Amino acid sequence: MGAATNAWLILRQKGPLPFLRKVIERFEGPEANKVSLVAYDDARSVDWSHPHPAVANPVALPKGPLTVAWIMSPPGEGSGGHQNIFRFIRYLEGAGHRVKIYLYSTGDVYTVPQITARVSTGSYPTVAATIEDYPKSGVSDDVDVLVATGWETAYPAWRDSSPARRLYFVQDYEPYFYGVGTDSVLAENTYRFGFSGITAGNWLATKLASEYHMPTRSYEFGADRNDYHLVNTERRKEIFFYARPGTTRRGYELGIMTLDNFARERPDYLINLAGWDVSRYSIPFPYRNLGTLPIGKLNELYNRCAAGLVLSLTNMSLLPLELLAAGVIPVVNDAPNNTMVSSNPFIEFTPASPRALADRLIAVVDRADLPDHSRKAAESLGTEGWDGSGRQFIAAFEDIVRG
Repeated sequence: MGAATNAWLILRQKGPLPFLRKVIERFEGPEANKVSLVAYDDARSVDWSHPHPAVANPVALPKGPLTVAWIMSPPGEGSGGHQNIFRFIRYLEGAGHRVKIYLYSTGDVYTVPQITARVSTGSYPTVAATIEDYPKSGVSDDVDVLVATGWETAYPAWRDSSPARRLYFVQDYEPYFYGVGTDSVLAENTYRFGFSGITAGNWLATKLASEYHMPTRSYEFGADRNDYHLVNTERRKEIFFYARPGTTRRGYELGIMTLDNFARERPDYLINLAGWDVSRYSIPFPYRNLGTLPIGKLNELYNRCAAGLVLSLTNMSLLPLELLAAGVIPVVNDAPNNTMVSSNPFIEFTPASPRALADRLIAVVDRADLPDHSRKAAESLGTEGWDGSGRQFIAAFEDIVRG
């Protein structure tokens, strides 16, 4: 891909500010306009080699409702990680707690009214939480619990002078988001801050506890049964791939190799690529480019598909369970980061080889009993959706902050 094509994709998919940075990079070098997710002063000022006062001497919290502050980056149009944060904020509010959201960013151009409108469009769970920019003076005096989310937010959470209990809502192992360097080290160091972690799945809880001695609790993944459910009980002639070339941990190139193998042997199947506009990428087989779809259109797509390829090279994606709910059999790379998150017997964990993954997709679509198998896969999730996960989260929250 040429530099001009790449810049055009950035402008279309990420907006003018990242595009401008790319232009500056082109003429002045990649370091000339580098913007880290964490503010320089926040990163340079944190000395995690000494215990944080709120961790060393945690305040005793009374029974009853608490005020909980979440620090997060500004939510995007369809950010799955932010949608999940809002999901658990809603469970906190349902348990009687009051929530405040503080936005922390070093580069995004936004206004609080824009973000408030964005999370009120139906793509995000509805919450009562207030939203404001994170102030230099820190969170308000009434905050009892302060929750860091993405790694960059752990730094202002450390520097904040509030005596509030510190929690860390960890959804992925974020040092893997970078090549080895400053950002990967800064992200990894946050697991040494002493904050109590509530993690998405058991792989993260185990990894952070064993490698960083971080106190962790985890919740299991769910799937919203209102959004994802079985409709088509007939034989299906399409497959799905979560194609995110801009997100390296989703293994886009590995997926394209896999689907090239599949398409050569099962050319009668329509291959759907969703998650990103791939119209300007070179793809060696026929496909349907669906780009980024709103949640309301996913169930119809999934119900056309017999199998789905979902590659997760860090923590497991939410997609395998959402696909199962719609009767799609997920083919997922076999690794602890996936198998320790879900043991659902209908997920086809497969070695991360393009040939092996393609063979497993072929085996799925060739099953003589596939319609019945799909029905049983959908039924395997039950009807509870995320509510069981919400109870696990609330139990972990209460144990940590009252302890």
